[in-house]
Amino acid sequence: MPGTCFLQTCDGFFIVIGMQSHEILRDVFQQCSPKQVAADLGLSLSMIYKWAEPADASAGSGSTNPLDRIDALLRCTNDRRLVQWICQRAGGFFILNPKTHRPHPSYLIPATNEIVQEFADLLAVIATAAADNAITQKESKQIRARWEELKSVTETFVACCEEGNFLPLKEKQASMGTDRAEG
Repeated sequence: MPGTCFLQTCDGFFIVIGMQSHEILRDVFQQCSPKQVAADLGLSLSMIYKWAEPADASAGSGSTNPLDRIDALLRCTNDRRLVQWICQRAGGFFILNPKTHRPHPSYLIPATNEIVQEFADLLAVIATAAADNAITQKESKQIRARWEELKSVTETFVACCEEGNFLPLKEKQASMGTDRAEG
């Protein structure tokens, strides 16, 4: 399918880029029985099949599928906790892709240094928490917060690498310099 890209991760999952919701569902229904989905959800089989068709009100085909409804809910609330919840239910996490504009490769070194520093910060939090051979709920939350920050910084870097665009890293570095000067 034109414009669609499947990237397989090391754990066997696929990242889907450029697919419409009905196309994803159609592919999912190749692996999972639509009849079983209908039974599990208490819906008609025809409704499940309509989800896998492009919505076309004039032809009476397609139906607003759950993925489109989640997308609409996200757009109207602008609350990313919805996506985070879904990702957690699937055993993963959500990291917002950075906005990119123009390439600025001179910021590679500070960006890699930031990743290393975030990793060091995470290790420091873990070492402090584990020093007494017990990790409290508060320490667990601190570890989670550092981990989320490390993932975010690393994802920004990787996305910039993929697009050959380091302007977001340059802008972040410039704002950090301003913050330090004011602090």
